[in-house]
Amino acid sequence: MIVKITNQDENFYHYMGKFFGSRIVQAKTKDRLYDDNEKVWYLNMTEDKKILAFGSVVDRIIKNLYTNEMNDLTVLLQEMLKDIKLLPSTVPLCYEDCYKACNLKITRLGTYKNFVVIRSINNEA
Repeated sequence: MIVKITNQDENFYHYMGKFFGSRIVQAKTKDRLYDDNEKVWYLNMTEDKKILAFGSVVDRIIKNLYTNEMNDLTVLLQEMLKDIKLLPSTVPLCYEDCYKACNLKITRLGTYKNFVVIRSINNEA
């Protein structure tokens, strides 16, 4: 199930607290997580509330993504893209297969070897 949450929600830190400052997340994504007030978080969770994948968005720009299983992130991205009209977003390269599965245009960044920019195919911005 996909859950939408912010850091103002009562259970936010119960679900997300262990990911902030996590060396595992940082090693995988080459990115750090922050609980900024403007972020809306999308969580792909099991029925017993185990987080399978998550992503954050600010003003239609994806700010964070994380998963251990590509399928779980693909499902999450597909749901996120139903909810937002995506603007170009700089995201971790390690999930490139998920971006392809979601039919997103991928642009490599010469100066950032661990990140790519994704955008909707019909978004030429």
